Amino acid sequence: MELPEEIFRISGAGSFEKLALEIFRFQADGCPVYGEYVSLLGIKPEEVDSICSIPFMPISFFRDHLVMTGGGEPERIFLSSGTAGMKQSRHHVRDTAIYDESLERTFRLFYGEPAEYAITGLLPSYLERDDSSLIYMANRLIQLSGNDAGGFFLDDHTALLQAIEKARAARLKVLLIGVTFALLDLAEKHPVDLSDVIIMETGGMKGRRREMIREEVHEIIMKAFGVSSVHSEYGMTELLSQAYSRGGGLFRTPPWMKVLIRDSHDPMSHSSEAGAAGGISVIDLANLWSCSFIATADLGRMHPGGLFEVQGRFDEADIRGCNLLVS
Repeated sequence: MELPEEIFRISGAGSFEKLALEIFRFQADGCPVYGEYVSLLGIKPEEVDSICSIPFMPISFFRDHLVMTGGGEPERIFLSSGTAGMKQSRHHVRDTAIYDESLERTFRLFYGEPAEYAITGLLPSYLERDDSSLIYMANRLIQLSGNDAGGFFLDDHTALLQAIEKARAARLKVLLIGVTFALLDLAEKHPVDLSDVIIMETGGMKGRRREMIREEVHEIIMKAFGVSSVHSEYGMTELLSQAYSRGGGLFRTPPWMKVLIRDSHDPMSHSSEAGAAGGISVIDLANLWSCSFIATADLGRMHPGGLFEVQGRFDEADIRGCNLLVS
């Protein structure tokens, strides 16, 4: 099958829609739970002729069902973080190489070559887990950087700051990826000049702090470290691709990923027009062997040029540590 190669050759809206419709029919036929969902909606896959007409599967299906296309055994299973006693979402990843390809191409698209960076991870509470997609992502980027100036740091802020100084001495760019509560802890205890560091928050309070809106969090981080903006990553266990914000909470997707906004009162109605607000639905073509069409529990708004922002979550949505901070 040539689909994995085609995913990363997408060159525009036309080729995206053509391949998205092909993958939709492939998954409606080959993913039992998604196929049943499509059938129960009374939708005939062969009659769907636009991406706005594709039915998006509720993200909760990853928690309650096995979501795999084409059968076979998964190479990895990613689990959502959740809280104590909460049933976790499971993403059965049949081909880890597709995840790697998506991650690497997206990073190069938005940030350049990993070898130019010292990549540091401030990810306490995730490091003990080998089933976290966030840890896998950060570890993969650290490996790709090919230098020993970065690495993971638990609560040793001194070691982290020393690593940043080492990277500066080696004339490397520095990317600090951190969960929100850990970055706020660092800001309170060690407000230092990190104005030349890219600080990327991935969300998550894990019950360590009161929930705060994104603007408040970013203001604290910018003031403590002298950075002009805080970058963010929009990703989740159920997606093999990520969107990135270089500041201001506006996210951009790679060419094989697209965000649509669904009407909060009509889950079958979607729009990509600037100003549209409602539930966030994601097309991630890298999810070839699971489901590429996911109705998330996030609320958002579209902006010109295909940018989007995350504004909150539906009230009934589970709270998960890897999700972006919400209002």
